[in-house]
Amino acid sequence: MTHFAVISPPVSGHLHPFGALARELQARGHRVTCLHMLDVEDKIRAQGMDFEPIGLKDHPRGSLAESLKQLGARKGLAALRFTIRAIERTSIMVCRDAPAAIKAIGVDALLVDQMEPAGGAVADHLGLPFITVCNALAINRDAVAPPPFTGWRYRNVWWAGLRYTLGYAASEWLTRPVSSAVARFRQEWKLPPLKSPDDSFSRLAQISQMPREFDFPRRTLPQSFHYVGPLRRPSAISEPFPWDQLDGRPLVYASFGTLQNNRRPAFQCVAEACKDLDVQLAINHVGGLSKEEEAGFPGNPLVIAQAPQADVLARTRLTITHAGLNTVLDSLANGVPMVALPITYEQPAIARRLEWSGAGRSIPFGRLELYRLRAAIEAVLREERYAKSAGMMSDAIQHAGGVARGADIIESLL
Repeated sequence: MTHFAVISPPVSGHLHPFGALARELQARGHRVTCLHMLDVEDKIRAQGMDFEPIGLKDHPRGSLAESLKQLGARKGLAALRFTIRAIERTSIMVCRDAPAAIKAIGVDALLVDQMEPAGGAVADHLGLPFITVCNALAINRDAVAPPPFTGWRYRNVWWAGLRYTLGYAASEWLTRPVSSAVARFRQEWKLPPLKSPDDSFSRLAQISQMPREFDFPRRTLPQSFHYVGPLRRPSAISEPFPWDQLDGRPLVYASFGTLQNNRRPAFQCVAEACKDLDVQLAINHVGGLSKEEEAGFPGNPLVIAQAPQADVLARTRLTITHAGLNTVLDSLANGVPMVALPITYEQPAIARRLEWSGAGRSIPFGRLELYRLRAAIEAVLREERYAKSAGMMSDAIQHAGGVARGADIIESLL
């Protein structure tokens, strides 16, 4: 038996894939403990992982909810900068508190989210092996692929490569508060400085929950990088859904994830765009709207505070999404084409991959207008090429291996 410690950002989009990987490893006789602030204890335990608290001094209960509330009111570059400051605080917490906690509970290896560079530093400090898990869009630098925090299209021409290089430099400058915080601990621990952000990733294995076919062509990924597809495994938690209210019309499913879910005007626009179409709309706001805000949408759509996403998508004809990776992958796994409304982070880059794969269309959130959204919805519903491309992505996901292959890779190394 190997005892794994998970180092992850404190949000559901990262914790859920880790939970699936943890349940697969546990089924094989291993133990998995997630180290984090008290605010995510319930989410971690709900995913079947053990929990070890850190950050008791500066991350008391309630601090995460306030941070996410402030984040939900921002978009674009402002949201990205706010997130970077939050990641900096989390990285300092991990570097400061995780080593003692890991020693106390007897950890053998670490599973580190690619978006948390402190995890690799802690592993190096303790002399423990670690695996990088890319629960979000992989952020590996590549001269032929656009930076992950841009909405640039993929173009295989020389000037695009120059643009990409400048974009990566800008990305490093934006994330400098995080890298500088980790660098201070590395210096204190007498570890060599990192020459590139990619040096913070595992040299043993990097596991991405995208299928290769959904990514842009790559040239410089290490041999240790593995596209395994979505990390999913059945959970004991089952969310309710008003199945009896489905009326037989094609189902359109709208969700903006767990961080950008309080945008009622955007849901209003979606409802308005669908009300005169021969479809039934289901809005999953994941707890982002109050009971009062749930009422009054045009067309009388189903409005749900939490939905069993995979089960709903199995019956869905079209997904309207913020282009968060988990919702995109779950839709593609079910062969469902999409209209993406990317808001921030790597969502514009994921939306570009959606367009590149042919499985959907996108509208930047800042350009969201009713006529644009309705035209995109009608096009994706009407033109068979979108559903055909989504079906091809579904086949790719089925052959990628998923959580079982991810666990196989981890076990083969450790």
